[in-house]
Amino acid sequence: MFDSFQMQKKLLFVIAFICAGFVYAQVTCPTLTGPLDGAVNVPVDATITWNDVNAPGYRISVGTTLGGTDIINEQNLGNATSFKPPLGLPEGVTVYVRLTIFFFNTPDPDIVCNVGSFETVNVTTPPSCAVINSPADGANNVNVSSNITWDYIPTATGYRITIGTTPGGIELLNDFDVGNVLAYNPATDFPFNTPIYIRIIPYNSNGSAPSNCPLFSFTTGSMASLPSCTQLLNPLNGSINVPLTPRLEWVSVSDADGYRVTIGLSPNTSEVLDNVTFTTNSTLVLDFDPNRNFFITIIPFNDAGEAIGCVQESFSTVLGCGPYLDAITGELVDLAPEINFPDEISFCENEIPYTVSATGTAEGYRWFKVDNNGNETLISSAAEIGLVEPGLYRYEVYNTVSQSGNTIECINSKEFTVVASEIATITALYTSGLNGSFQISAQVTGTGDYEFALDNIDGPYQDSNEFTGLTSGSYTVYVRDKNGCGIAEESIVQDLTLEGFPNFFSPNGDGINDFWQFIPPVETGEINVGAIHIFDRYGNFIKQIDPLAVGWDGNINGRPMPSSDYWFTAISLTTQKKIKGHFALKR
Repeated sequence: MFDSFQMQKKLLFVIAFICAGFVYAQVTCPTLTGPLDGAVNVPVDATITWNDVNAPGYRISVGTTLGGTDIINEQNLGNATSFKPPLGLPEGVTVYVRLTIFFFNTPDPDIVCNVGSFETVNVTTPPSCAVINSPADGANNVNVSSNITWDYIPTATGYRITIGTTPGGIELLNDFDVGNVLAYNPATDFPFNTPIYIRIIPYNSNGSAPSNCPLFSFTTGSMASLPSCTQLLNPLNGSINVPLTPRLEWVSVSDADGYRVTIGLSPNTSEVLDNVTFTTNSTLVLDFDPNRNFFITIIPFNDAGEAIGCVQESFSTVLGCGPYLDAITGELVDLAPEINFPDEISFCENEIPYTVSATGTAEGYRWFKVDNNGNETLISSAAEIGLVEPGLYRYEVYNTVSQSGNTIECINSKEFTVVASEIATITALYTSGLNGSFQISAQVTGTGDYEFALDNIDGPYQDSNEFTGLTSGSYTVYVRDKNGCGIAEESIVQDLTLEGFPNFFSPNGDGINDFWQFIPPVETGEINVGAIHIFDRYGNFIKQIDPLAVGWDGNINGRPMPSSDYWFTAISLTTQKKIKGHFALKR
């Protein structure tokens, strides 16, 4: 037990130490996917996107020179693959994008990637009006120390703000140019218990938004004190190898009524927690993803409002199942079992149940049946399973590993399809043709996937059930199941010395081809065929006609038969051999 534990600790240590080398060796620079490198007339409010290269994290810089940072300077994005500049892009310039790939769990050097550039459009119109987002329009009991924030307006390069205590009032701030920002912190607090009216006018080089842009308002509350910000205690900001199920804890703020917590995989997302309220300064989080960077923002609040200016913190979790590079052997190590399983398995219906065995070795196995709605049912946890019906299945294998006191499963799986098959049954061999050449068509039944050969059991085989360009003689048709369930065969003798069987007729009463009948050869006029038997396409006998009679009118017991192919047999009075063929009824 002790040796196993020590070996496991050693393995995890080696994995943690060498994972960086593997990731660093595998990561390559991304390329721009939007706007594309070299694009022109790009909107100033464009979102910058790039392809996913499985980098642990990115920092982005955007500038108007190669390597410049005058627009965005090394902003941390986590592993997000898109970024929308919060203040847009300048117009009519070449914009350069640089991504820095960083390895937050390791000492590996950053990878700096100048991923491309594009040219923005020349803006020719003034911007539209701005919309305030904090304090909310119409809000009451707003803290007198509140900042004012608004949404970015495309093409705006600056904003002018007016604040008063009456509609149209200017006594608190008169058409003040705050520049190209999205927030304003008043020099003094707002008056208590007072309505506040705000108008924000965006502008650019082409002019300003209309002077009658919407007027927003809110009412302040009584004197109150905002709580101060807090910071992480566990894990500390910047921690690595944090357990996958940690208890998050932060500094308690004495005058806070609660805390709003947001956690995401990038600075601007909230996949884990989205502004969730807690009344205590800790919480248990279940099942963080391994080897990921997490960004957390904690904002204390009370009746006066939320703490202002709280910073975002981050940490990264322990390594997961791999793969990692083994520093000793130089080989790739994956704690999940290897899996090598076919996409499709077939069995013959006489072999049920068909035994399927797991490939490779693992600590555990699972077999699932998948229904038409994608729902899975566990049907076995053994290394072998007996399959009894076709359909979609999933095969899963796993090993277990202990990390940070938790046992996790390292899983690999594969979906596969099971098909049932059987040897074919040849129900009929149909022939047709005139003037010394004919074709054979094989009709078969069965659940298998079949291929066909003529006169040689070893092939060549073809997917088509028809053989053309044949002459009189004896033939054997072989039908082979592609899944190996057997070969069926049937022989036929064909004599093509007789003519006179039409390929079609159309019993529509127009006096042309209204009957299907035997037509004696022109050369001899000899009736050299006996009674003719007619069958439908399924081999059901429907009519016998005399070659001397007027023929068949397409009806059975006064009921018209449908348009279709029909088959006939007759006996040659010259050779005493059976003649087979088919014709079409057209209506």
